[in-house]
Amino acid sequence: MADQYRLRPEMLVPRMGEYLIRKGLISAANLQRALDYQQESAAKGQTILLGQALIDLKFLKQVELDQAITEQIIQLRSALQTANRTLERRVQERTAELQKALERVSELSQLKSNFISNISHELRTPLTHIKGYIELLVTESLGSLSEEQRHALQVTQQSTGRLEGLIEDLIMVSLASRGELSIKQENVDIRRLANLAVKSAVTKAQERGVNLNAAIDDDIPLAQADAQKIIWVLNQLVDNAVKFTPSKGSVVVSIKREGENLVIVSVSDTGIGIPASRLEDIFEPFHQLDGSATRRYGGTGLGLSLVRQIIEAHGSMLEVQSVEGHGSTFKFPLLAAADSKS
Repeated sequence: MADQYRLRPEMLVPRMGEYLIRKGLISAANLQRALDYQQESAAKGQTILLGQALIDLKFLKQVELDQAITEQIIQLRSALQTANRTLERRVQERTAELQKALERVSELSQLKSNFISNISHELRTPLTHIKGYIELLVTESLGSLSEEQRHALQVTQQSTGRLEGLIEDLIMVSLASRGELSIKQENVDIRRLANLAVKSAVTKAQERGVNLNAAIDDDIPLAQADAQKIIWVLNQLVDNAVKFTPSKGSVVVSIKREGENLVIVSVSDTGIGIPASRLEDIFEPFHQLDGSATRRYGGTGLGLSLVRQIIEAHGSMLEVQSVEGHGSTFKFPLLAAADSKS
């Protein structure tokens, strides 16, 4: 019984009957009779291959069958080799196309980065002049002002401050995209930075009716970090948290110690949250989850992209936990300074 199911050469050759007819070795009537014979044998519980049926019926000799099978196998192997060569060539061509596309994307990314950098630096000079003259006007160095004029200039001054911050962010984006974001590691008092971030956002939080506070453990050591960039990160995270938290909600900046070597920094809010399917989108430069022209919340979409790049430049990782409609937590660890570990 096992011999019936042993792999035989004829099993490897598809449409053998048609090939034998084309070769003139059998007729169509012979083929049909052999097929009928196969079915009759199967009904009796016997498995007979087409070639054997033709031989049993004396329509074909064994040597003719063997020759036909050999020819078919050779042709199949040749066709397979040709198909493989064609496939390899197509793979090589496609790989070359993808490589060119990748190089083009890299080139476009570099052009975009250079454009942003050049524009940002060019904007600095006229902005400096604008700030200088506004300062002269506000201090009445160029003449006295009415209250309405003073208020208008103060609003303008605030706007130039926001514009200056945006320009600095653009410059940082261009540096990060070129891998030139430098980190100056030093021992920093992370507690002080957290309190500064809370203090700088407290007015905005009060205006929105959001409760903002810091929760800092007592035994927090100094951390290894770039103080200037970490305060920028904290300011961004706190500003975002306040912006996306409705009135009567809360934002907490937390600093905790974890073991001997880590300080865990987190900013949590009870805001609108982020859909699970969109968590990665928030880190795309210039991306807003609500991209419509009338979106409720302002911003360029640069903040979180830079936040993650700065944290990763510290050798750390930004973790996001969020539940849509219930708030978000942004958290990252920093190494404790060697000389402050207890």
